[in-house]
Order: sequence, then C-alpha cells, then structure tokens
Amino acid sequence: MKIYFAGSIRGGRDDEELYLEIINLLGKYGKVLTEHIGDKTLSALGEDGPNDEYIYDRDMAWLNEADVLVAEVSTPSLGVGYEVGKMEGKKPIICIYREHDGKRLSGMIGGNKNIKLLKYQTIEDLEPILRSFFEKI
Repeated sequence: MKIYFAGSIRGGRDDEELYLEIINLLGKYGKVLTEHIGDKTLSALGEDGPNDEYIYDRDMAWLNEADVLVAEVSTPSLGVGYEVGKMEGKKPIICIYREHDGKRLSGMIGGNKNIKLLKYQTIEDLEPILRSFFEKI
C-alpha cells in the first residue's frame, strides 16, 4: 500500500517531530511517499532547491500514486487542505487532529462527511486509530 502523508510545512513546523513519529507508524501499513514531511531540517520556508512548480508536480504525482491519504490537520495549512480537496471522492482519506486551546478545526474539514476525522492527544492514541483505519480499507 502507498500512503500519502500530509502535514504542515509552510503553515508552521511546530509538529515536525510528531510528523516523524506518525510517518514511522504509517510505515507499518505501507510505503510512505512523503517521508520528507518529518525531516527536521525542513523549515517553514519549505524545501531548498526545488521551485514551487516542481513541488506541485511531484506532490500531485504522489497523490495520484497513493492508495490512501493520511492528513494531520492540527496546524492549518493551505497545502494540506488543497491535497484533501483533490483526493475527496477518489481515495480513502483520514484526517487526524489534536485540539488546542484557542484553535478550532476548519469547518471545511470538520463538516465534511466524506472525510474520516479522528481526534487524538498523543502518539500512543494514534496506533489503534490507524490500525482500525487500515484494517477497513
């Protein structure tokens, strides 16, 4: 199984260590095409080297190649929202998020009945959530 993991880059990198842990968990279920999301050297400025057109073309190719999209949506990100929208109705999508004081999940994600949306607090909470999701697809 090929997994596209989406997490914030330019929207903020506060969760980069968490992303790496999620990517490691997802590796139990298949090949994660977007391992770079967990790269600690990746800043909110994005990737060094490739231009935006390259990143768009590469990521769209990975989205089309993937069997499933797993999106961490706790940190608002235009790119992650775009990726979720592009995949809606095409492939299984799970959005995972943690509630934060003073922040609310986007209504476009939270109100979308076509997206499996699951709340968690710790990485330990995610293991059974992901296991159940992957067993059903």
